[in-house]
Amino acid sequence: MSLVKRIGRSAPVQQALGILAGHYLQLVRRTNRFTVVPPEPDPWLDGLGPFIAAMWHGQHTMISFMRRPHDRIATIISRSADGNINTIALTRMGVRVMRASGARGRVVRDAKAKGGAEGLRAMLRALKDGETVAFSADVPKVSRRCDAGILTLARFSGRPIVPVAVVTSRHIRFNSWDRACLGLPFGRGAMVFGEPILVPREVGDEAFEALRLRVQAELNRVHDQAYALVGRQDRVQGSQNRIEPEHHAVGTSA
Repeated sequence: MSLVKRIGRSAPVQQALGILAGHYLQLVRRTNRFTVVPPEPDPWLDGLGPFIAAMWHGQHTMISFMRRPHDRIATIISRSADGNINTIALTRMGVRVMRASGARGRVVRDAKAKGGAEGLRAMLRALKDGETVAFSADVPKVSRRCDAGILTLARFSGRPIVPVAVVTSRHIRFNSWDRACLGLPFGRGAMVFGEPILVPREVGDEAFEALRLRVQAELNRVHDQAYALVGRQDRVQGSQNRIEPEHHAVGTSA
């Protein structure tokens, strides 16, 4: 491991970077004028109770903007070194972070996937305790293709999946596999909540696949609507389902 990587993975450096990232996210949240769909969503969201906020992986930082002061929101972050910085930042945004692997693939329905069962149990406990769970829906390393894991969570918990998109007019797009997007301050923003989707406890393979496609389509729809509200185009469209190299060079900014 290079000297730069060793320094970057040291606890003091990661703590400092996490705190800095948290302050930055708070700045972006405060300085963008957000349009919310549906308008005045509080009664609607409160009526849903704890739900599963579905997001595409590239929004795993800005999804924290959906949190209202009284909301209790939890999410899963891996135990990787990079996850340490995200954990510190999201904690400062009021999100409770669980460190575990997420529930990935249909095999998790039988609790056999390595690491997936642990994450599934943690998210089920959070929902049972009244916390909304924010969960990335992508197949690992495949952007914008819905994985079965989020439907497994909905099936076992009985809680609805609500696709969510949070975008800003000014942002940086990273050249990562998930085409991660980081908002910039002093612009316009949009938060769009999609149609709640329930997954029955007893569901056959064909119906399960139809629900997976429905979640995927609704996530794409709310993203399209959110970008339209800020007068931009979602540049990930067209590169969808393409596996990107695992480097993190910064792309274009707007």
